[in-house]
Amino acid sequence: MRRLFKLVLVLAVMASTGYALYRTGEGSRIVERLRFPDPEVFRKQAWAELDARQLSPGMPVFIRIFKQSSELELWLKSKKGWELYRTVDICNWSGNLGPKLKEGDKQSPEGFYTVTKGRLNPNSRHHLSFNLGFPNRYDRSLGRTGSFLMVHGGCSSIGCYAVRDHEVEVIYRLVEAALDNGQQAVRVHAFPFRMEQAALDRHKGAKWHEFWAMLKQGYDVFEREREVPRVRVADKSYVVN
Repeated sequence: MRRLFKLVLVLAVMASTGYALYRTGEGSRIVERLRFPDPEVFRKQAWAELDARQLSPGMPVFIRIFKQSSELELWLKSKKGWELYRTVDICNWSGNLGPKLKEGDKQSPEGFYTVTKGRLNPNSRHHLSFNLGFPNRYDRSLGRTGSFLMVHGGCSSIGCYAVRDHEVEVIYRLVEAALDNGQQAVRVHAFPFRMEQAALDRHKGAKWHEFWAMLKQGYDVFEREREVPRVRVADKSYVVN
């Protein structure tokens, strides 16, 4: 009874101070809420920042996701090449490090995905969202199942990558503008962690080490050449050109 009273007291304090408790892939954590800017106001500020950096909506977009550090990188391609515009905090993702295997496992996917116009959802109940395209051809070759795996607003997740509403406002609008301006598909590369060799070596005994080593090939191409690699599927494997 005393423990229950303490829990109720903690939750009451959190609610009164603008904090909420969310479940993430690496356990529970406290995430600040109620103090974020209005999405529309934030987007206008972001557009002004873009202009100051000689970037603009409509430029090609590339997204990288890193589970372990809960980060989403938003890259734009200017005349100078790919530039990191913003690193966004992912406030929630589901499951653990490793790929999604089947519908209902509440696991956020890892791999190489694409977002096309048909995968945009402006009427999402999570403010805005876009579908990653899971299962892709590689996932299907292994019999993996799942649906509606998104990047979306809000801080709830049963398999998606969730960011705060004002952040998804900017991410979504830049993806939408890029597709409207002629980019056929926005690439989204979802990794378990930053794929430096030392990091991969630390997971040498992990179940998914071989899979992660395959993903590392795509990570390395972008790190080395600052070009988004072309990825195809052959013999139930990703092949990075």
